[in-house]
Amino acid sequence: MLSWVEISTSALAHNIQVCKSLLSHSTKLCAVVKANAYGHGAENTSKIFLDNGADWLAVHSIDEAQRLRDADITAPIYILGYVEYAALQRAVDLDCRLVVYNTETLDWLGQLDTQAIVHVKIETGTHRQGVLIKDVSQFIKHAKQYANITIEGVTTHFANVEDTTNADYYQEQLAEFKKALDIFEDAGYTNLIRHCAAAGAAMLFPESHFDMVRYGIALYGMWPSEKLKVSFQEKFPQSDFTLQSACTWKARIAQIKHIPAGECIGYGCTHQTDKSTTMAVIPIGYSDGYVRSLSNKSYVLVCGKKAPLLGRVSMNNIVIDVTDIEGVQLEDEVVLLGRNGDAQISSELFANWADTINYEVPTRIATQVNANIPRIVVG
Repeated sequence: MLSWVEISTSALAHNIQVCKSLLSHSTKLCAVVKANAYGHGAENTSKIFLDNGADWLAVHSIDEAQRLRDADITAPIYILGYVEYAALQRAVDLDCRLVVYNTETLDWLGQLDTQAIVHVKIETGTHRQGVLIKDVSQFIKHAKQYANITIEGVTTHFANVEDTTNADYYQEQLAEFKKALDIFEDAGYTNLIRHCAAAGAAMLFPESHFDMVRYGIALYGMWPSEKLKVSFQEKFPQSDFTLQSACTWKARIAQIKHIPAGECIGYGCTHQTDKSTTMAVIPIGYSDGYVRSLSNKSYVLVCGKKAPLLGRVSMNNIVIDVTDIEGVQLEDEVVLLGRNGDAQISSELFANWADTINYEVPTRIATQVNANIPRIVVG
């Protein structure tokens, strides 16, 4: 293998157990495994989560749900994204829970011969999916027309928990959500699954847990943001809560050569050697998720030491400087993301190099579009 991703079973198990420890026994944990489990491999990762305390799984699309059912996963699956008319029957046949916010979707589901289980999404301030508060009563009446539609849950999503230490906007959204819950109760729905918290809210605000929490990024060993991590540590200074990174991305050295000072490396000649240099070619590039913005900026780990990137990231190759690393040989392992000896390249560091967020880093690797990069489950 030229490049592969190793997924740590023990890290995933640890993360879900510590995340579950923040919840009461009556609160369900829904593990979000969309985008191929944030690049970690949906089928194997889902099974590890379920074996270690997850109650539900959440995906983005009907095709992601299909993959899990094809892998003999029988746990409740909640589809977070839009399911088009032509796929509604398949979603119901797969025993999925659907998020609804359009009356047209209710009408289409109402024409099916099978029971459809839905969760109504409330618009509280993120302004993506959702029923406006002023329309909730009418939406409920519309759904009640159809005997085959069961409203099982009510949900919303917070817009600004991770990016700020100010909780005002969160409090406003929570208040709106509670208004919607009152409307459902007045309409006779007294035993719904109420859920609004993703990882950030779940960590900081226990009052947001309700009946279920949708944990995503934290289950893979990453904090939703540095600000949230600081807020958590300030709010709970005695907590021993820790997360373990579950993803290590590796590749092999494809060539080693020695070049003199004054030579240019890569497209655009953006790097010129200032001394005699031992360089190594790694067969990985932006088509694999090693983004071009890392050009002349990042480093990888070889034999536990940092090897700087030389020149531009190309579609299929990068070049690194191994001049000061002894004993490097052809086909040696190189760590692009993760730990090697005492050194580590975290998703947060990688994201800083790429001017993005840690969520994007593993998600770009070994997703369905990069299925040529195998995922290996390790201990």
